[in-house]
Amino acid sequence: MGLVTGNLVQNYNFPGPYPLRFGTKFRIIIETVKGRRLLIFSLLLDPMEPSSQSRDSSIRRELTNHLAQFVSDHKREFIERVLRNRTRYVTVVLEDIYQSQNASAVLRTAECLGLQDIYIVETRSSWSTNKQVLKGANKWIQVLRYRRRQTNNIGQCIADLKQKGYRVGITDPDPDGVSIDAVPLDQPLAIIMGNEKHGVSLGAKQEADIKIHIPMTGFTESLNISVSAAISLYSVLSRVRASDLPWQLKQDEVEELRVQWYKKVIRNAELIEKEFMRAIQ
Repeated sequence: MGLVTGNLVQNYNFPGPYPLRFGTKFRIIIETVKGRRLLIFSLLLDPMEPSSQSRDSSIRRELTNHLAQFVSDHKREFIERVLRNRTRYVTVVLEDIYQSQNASAVLRTAECLGLQDIYIVETRSSWSTNKQVLKGANKWIQVLRYRRRQTNNIGQCIADLKQKGYRVGITDPDPDGVSIDAVPLDQPLAIIMGNEKHGVSLGAKQEADIKIHIPMTGFTESLNISVSAAISLYSVLSRVRASDLPWQLKQDEVEELRVQWYKKVIRNAELIEKEFMRAIQ
């Protein structure tokens, strides 16, 4: 009887209770029965073996430790401070912003105040950036874009946000909404900011959970979108961080961002990572 073991090199649709994925261990038993050589396929499904997710986490931690030696103490401390203050509890949605300096200013403000995710809806206007205003802020945050043609992009974005547990609010200058200082924070909050000329769309108004306004006492009663974003985010985040709400990132999110950010500050990070992965295989 012969025995061969190895790992699957591709997904395989095998009938039975176990989905076979890339990397699954297997063995082929070669046995001679009545003069015929039979191949018996068997999976090595050891219940004590770590899950794929657990192995990925372990490799990620090893890679992070390896990369850390190429990052200065100052930068590592800086990254840890930013990670401690990063949040997905609050996010911003920019709907059809057509002036690049406005969109870039909001992204820069959001990153400075600790937001990790920004949602961009592009139904009538395409999103563009102004590098001089942006100052590289998009390097450190996740931008999720909704821009499919003939699609209710704002409706899809709001649906996704609600599925993630967000209360969705729209900004509107009318005073019949809730003041930004009084917005309930018992669940994560997504703030939609609309087009510079027309404001938020009708679809956003219909699907939102709450209307938010910034109290103003002057004649103009109109703020630039980047200023509105700064005031709104600072007000909300100050209250969130002073509370007992679970606003900080989860541990696995922290670990994922840490390794991503290490690679962004290391020269030739891709080559270093490839050599490391080759060494542990």
